[in-house]
Amino acid sequence: MKTAKQDRLMSLVGNWPLWGWIGLGLVAVFWVLNWSLPGLRTHWAFFPLWLGYCLTVDALVFMRKGDSMLTRDPKAYARLFLFSVLAWWLFELLNLRTQNWFYDGRQSLTSVAYFALASLSFSTVMPAVFGTAELVSTFDWLRRIRSGPRITLSQATLLGFFAAGWLMLAMLLLWPGYFFLFLWLSVYFILEPLNVWLGNRSLARYTAEGDWRPVLALWVGCLTCGFFWEMWNFHSYPKWIYRVPFAGFWHIFEMPLLGYGGYLPFSLELFALYHLTVGILKQKERQGFVQISPDETKARSGDRHGGEGKAGR
Repeated sequence: MKTAKQDRLMSLVGNWPLWGWIGLGLVAVFWVLNWSLPGLRTHWAFFPLWLGYCLTVDALVFMRKGDSMLTRDPKAYARLFLFSVLAWWLFELLNLRTQNWFYDGRQSLTSVAYFALASLSFSTVMPAVFGTAELVSTFDWLRRIRSGPRITLSQATLLGFFAAGWLMLAMLLLWPGYFFLFLWLSVYFILEPLNVWLGNRSLARYTAEGDWRPVLALWVGCLTCGFFWEMWNFHSYPKWIYRVPFAGFWHIFEMPLLGYGGYLPFSLELFALYHLTVGILKQKERQGFVQISPDETKARSGDRHGGEGKAGR
């Protein structure tokens, strides 16, 4: 059942939750401002625009399954923004070597201002991707997907993944012009075995049983976010520009078409980074906070709706 607080919030605006209206309002206002104002504006307009996206998606999840990340645990939801900052700066650090993207307009900001404003913008990545992935998990088409290939969790497999991750990272750093793609693969291959060995939640636990639906939810969720990231970036300033060797053609907005493939492993890396972080911080109760499995969605929907399983209809 919904809590009394949730009922009060919804009673103010009908069936659509209050934070959903706030999210839609933020998107409407800051989308217009970001695309219409002259000069520098994205450095302060990006965060409220994407906060609006995060709140809107969370409200959609709430409407479909009866709860959401924000309503399940507001503190854990807030921490996602902090963890997101730390995660994205890792990729910015790797990009210092590959130089696959840069920020046009960065030159107009001091180093301190850039770091602060960029961190604020980076904070929305995990809430956006995980929220969209959870929304994807509520649809019946995902639940109906049958079992796929099983990847065993043997020590040989885990050691193979771990070694491959470090090899890819070394090749990336030594020859970035040829192995830049490993920026989006090496982190996951290193962290996934670590999560298994440390007893943290991992996608490997699902794929070992042939259940690829959480992976698909992350992929579709991150690709959806990627579309909005690239679309809203197109008329922004400051904005990011890509330099992708061998694949800098067939652009959709600023991103080359083949570049969108990077969003697939990126979503897995975010999932692995989040669960490694909460594991290191001894927050084992947060291991189940991000719900991207249709089975989790179905179980919670059944609990809240008397077993009717309304989520995903």
